[in-house]
Amino acid sequence: MGGLETVIQSNLALSVIVFSILGAILLALNALVLMKFRKINRKSREFFSGKKGKDLESLILKHSKEIKGLDNEIQELFNISNKIHKLSRQGLHKVGVIRFNPFKDVGGNQSFAIALLDGKNSGLVISSLYTRAGTRIYAKPIAYGDSKKHVLTEEEKQAIKIASPMKSGEV
Repeated sequence: MGGLETVIQSNLALSVIVFSILGAILLALNALVLMKFRKINRKSREFFSGKKGKDLESLILKHSKEIKGLDNEIQELFNISNKIHKLSRQGLHKVGVIRFNPFKDVGGNQSFAIALLDGKNSGLVISSLYTRAGTRIYAKPIAYGDSKKHVLTEEEKQAIKIASPMKSGEV
């Protein structure tokens, strides 16, 4: 037993130092937690000052109803936006015009080709050929940037290209 007492007495000083350091660390952490608790307590007193639980509950319910109403309005605006987008793709809003002289003996660029296209590059191309004998006008349907039923002249192709610089299907 004598050897055990010697080991305990020799390590007693070291044990006291270690436990003192641990105690100081725990005391510092306790002080830090106490300061945070006081800060939270002060903020909660400010938040709840003059209010009862029922008041806060009614306020939260009121805000919840307002948020639901705003959400419904946003959804309605989203639906309207989609409708406008669909309508915009159907309207003829791409225009390309080119003037040209098909005959060298007639002066000036009196002839023209005009392409009127929608968001999918579909619509029509109108061509006017001016000659000394008169003017002829032609109209050809266009689907996705090309005519399936009629051969297009180079001028009509140019008018379509001017009207639809974007890829087919883009607005």
